Amino acid sequence: MDIAALRDKHPEHWRKAAAIRTLTLDAVAAANSGHSGMPMGMADVATVLFEKHLKFDPKAPKWADRDRFILSVGHGSMLLYSVLHLTGYEEVPLEEIKNFRQWGSKTAGHPESEYLDAVETTTGPLGQGIANSVGFAIAEEMLRAKYGSKIVDHYTWVMAGDGCLMEGVSQEAIALAGMQKLSKLVVFFDDNGITIDGKVSIADITDQVKRFEASGWHVQSIDGHDPEAIDAAIEAAKADPRPSMIACKTHIALGSSAQDTAKGHGALTDAKLIADTKAAYGWEHGPFEIPADVKAQWEAMGARGAKAHAEWRERFDALSERKRMEFERAFAAEAPKALSAKIRAFKKEAVENAKAVASRKSSEMVLNVVNGVMTETVGGSADLTGSNNTRSGDMEVFSPENRSGRYIHYGIREHGMAAAMNGIALHGGLRPYGGTFMAFTDYARGAMRLSALMHQPVVYVMTHDSIGLGEDGPTHQPVEHLSMLRATPNTYVFRPADTVETAEAWEIALSTSDRPSVLALSRQNLAPVRNEHKTKNLTEQGAYVLREAGEKRRAIIMASGSEVEIAVKARDILEAEGIGTRVVSVPCMELFAAQDEAYRKRVLPAGPVRVAVEAGVRQSWDRLLLGERGREPKAGFVGMEGFGASAPAETLYEKFGITAEAVAEKVKSLL
Repeated sequence: MDIAALRDKHPEHWRKAAAIRTLTLDAVAAANSGHSGMPMGMADVATVLFEKHLKFDPKAPKWADRDRFILSVGHGSMLLYSVLHLTGYEEVPLEEIKNFRQWGSKTAGHPESEYLDAVETTTGPLGQGIANSVGFAIAEEMLRAKYGSKIVDHYTWVMAGDGCLMEGVSQEAIALAGMQKLSKLVVFFDDNGITIDGKVSIADITDQVKRFEASGWHVQSIDGHDPEAIDAAIEAAKADPRPSMIACKTHIALGSSAQDTAKGHGALTDAKLIADTKAAYGWEHGPFEIPADVKAQWEAMGARGAKAHAEWRERFDALSERKRMEFERAFAAEAPKALSAKIRAFKKEAVENAKAVASRKSSEMVLNVVNGVMTETVGGSADLTGSNNTRSGDMEVFSPENRSGRYIHYGIREHGMAAAMNGIALHGGLRPYGGTFMAFTDYARGAMRLSALMHQPVVYVMTHDSIGLGEDGPTHQPVEHLSMLRATPNTYVFRPADTVETAEAWEIALSTSDRPSVLALSRQNLAPVRNEHKTKNLTEQGAYVLREAGEKRRAIIMASGSEVEIAVKARDILEAEGIGTRVVSVPCMELFAAQDEAYRKRVLPAGPVRVAVEAGVRQSWDRLLLGERGREPKAGFVGMEGFGASAPAETLYEKFGITAEAVAEKVKSLL
């Protein structure tokens, strides 16, 4: 690569792009870790994008109508941090660049949305950013249809690499985006031909241009170091009605001795290599030193957005007060005040007209009430709408022909659905929920973990939550999944026992703004266990006394979901034998753990034996079974020790010993 020719052909552009490259070299060297090559290779694309096309205001990183820039290749984080610093974001001063990857710094090894307002999404796990971007673009389309193009009209720009495109979730994402004709989504493919192990060709020979074309995208191939070609390609992308992919042929670690090698992917820290590279760039400045004229040019790019932001504010202020308040409430992720009243009325009716229904059906009943008052909800399913019961009666389908639709057919793409929902939530203004079978949380797991890490209030509707789904067999019967989900930090896992608890779980999930919620719902009918109306949301306590002992209390049976009715029947058996037994419903272990110690001790006092029953593995129950301090109670568990089998649900519960009689016997064996 003739660096001198590049430098001489576009000298002003070159110096601005070199600022990204040299800040990257200096920060990675100071940290003695990081990834230098990608920012060095894609600096030209970033410079043209931020200078001529991106709509942003560094003084208002969360401006609702900004363009979204997503660095899917999260290991190249110094490209993003450099640009944020150069354009004048106050949260990224030079000290943050110097503290790259250090304790307490906002400039983490991979971009973390929790640390910086200007980071749109946490990336690092490859493929997640491009999959999130589909959700961002869907959200923009939905909100533009709702509020008009004067209020919502922006692009989602993505930088993705070979690694992102090799990850399977990328195919789920690009196929969905192409089908939905998301015209305001533009992906820059950093086509440098290098991965950690060497040339891409040792593992992949996919023609990415044809792949995107086959998925309905507008595709271009350009020299990723030619600013004129980059600018023209962006203009063409913006003019096309399809999502666009621009394949940018670049050189990883451009201008260094590691250029076009696997070494160039990682940390370039050798002092001579850095000095030689800067010399090739014609850069005669010290570490972390940006010439005043170059910094001023970058800051001018950032200052440009203030005018667009001010003009948008005028248009926004011209909206009716009702529209403004609705917009601001939704972007603040606040539930409407009417939600609680609707839920209370629904609960009262459910108690008065008690009947056995599957909790997946209870969930649908709740959604038919909720979605009418919470118009920012966006539902969907991974090709299981009729099984997950996620579409309420008032929901139209989102499509290229109907951007007002609030229901998304995600197709058989569990991971892509979860990642897109993260994007919808991160965009702001909408509250996504989506469904699949609970066993397929395995497929969605990567994005579900990031929901928790990013504090995004995505709701996962996971039906067919146990061996109770019956004949489909062990491949579809989740046994370890509840424990796996409960082990995930910053996640609420709800397993409601009946319609009332299901309504309470939905109220909490839709009122929560800082974490995802998982609703584990049954396929089989569940007998109502809440037979007295309470205005208070008891599920909010995580666990509560459902039935008190009639005789002197000698045992406590704990259960969740479909096994609560088994616990109640076991109590009846024990009480008939003079064994006082309390039943504790445990719809959400995380919320119970958050209660004060006095409450937890009242619900689970020392002394009585404890038995938990759940049609899953024991692991997540040990904290409640064994006690938190003091004398450990005698404890037992009735549930699964291995995988399920194919048979009717009633047969499975009997054969695996998850019955009221088995629970009663377990209690008696501990007394």
